Amino acid sequence: MKRILNILLLMVCFPGMAQERIWEGTACHSRQVTMTAYLPEGTPKAAIVVCPGGSYHWLDMNSEGKKVAQWLCSEGYAAYVLRYRAAGKIEFVMKYRSLFRGNRHPDMICDLQRAIQLVRERYSGPVGAMGFSAGGHLVMSAGEYFDTNFLTRYGIEPSVSLRPDFVASIYPVVTLSAPPVHKRSRLGLLGEWTAMNPSMRDSLSLEHHVKADTPPVFLLNCVDDPIVDYRNSVLLDSALTAKNVPHLYTQYETGGHGFGANPAKQDQNTRKWQQSFIKWLNDNGY
Repeated sequence: MKRILNILLLMVCFPGMAQERIWEGTACHSRQVTMTAYLPEGTPKAAIVVCPGGSYHWLDMNSEGKKVAQWLCSEGYAAYVLRYRAAGKIEFVMKYRSLFRGNRHPDMICDLQRAIQLVRERYSGPVGAMGFSAGGHLVMSAGEYFDTNFLTRYGIEPSVSLRPDFVASIYPVVTLSAPPVHKRSRLGLLGEWTAMNPSMRDSLSLEHHVKADTPPVFLLNCVDDPIVDYRNSVLLDSALTAKNVPHLYTQYETGGHGFGANPAKQDQNTRKWQQSFIKWLNDNGY
């Protein structure tokens, strides 16, 4: 009841927007995990869970969160920005997870699966997931490992599917084992000791785990990306092609990294991607 009252209060103060703590009332006590809904007028065309990036250490809640949700909402889509668990900026400096667990896998995929569960329980239409950088890795993980219920650890057995209907992975981290790996994201996801485990690296390298029933994918990155090597997306594109998974891969020569839906960070190439995505959704019936 308290959670419902908080949501209603936010909707009064900020029409079309509501925030909730997704683990409230469960065996998971991570109160910092929130999901903020941006709801269009009328019936949404689809619902999209948005996962900002930040090397699995922090989250860009502006360019890859709020601005993305506002844009999607203006196009008639319900957007849910997920503030999922990350290692944290302090951990990035002090490396305390070498002694204490902190936030690490599978916390992030648990948060996303919980978000998908809640959205799907409330909305009967298509539910997709969009992520940026490390968030791109996270949403693709949801698209590949949907038949593993990570919520079991909290005693949750969803009555709805955890498989996203589609995935948008924007300049994503993909591999945790091949040469173009983004080491900071691998460290953020796995922790100091687990990051050295070859089996764990392989198990979360997305190019190795694409299946025939992986959801349709919108994939995009830039060759001049200075943060996440562009070959991450090339690996994923090849894996999706090999399994005949419907997907669109767009590669820009320039545009860098971290532009999200922020016009101030976009160039003449990357300012095109948002309408390309809307067209892709329309072409696929969403």
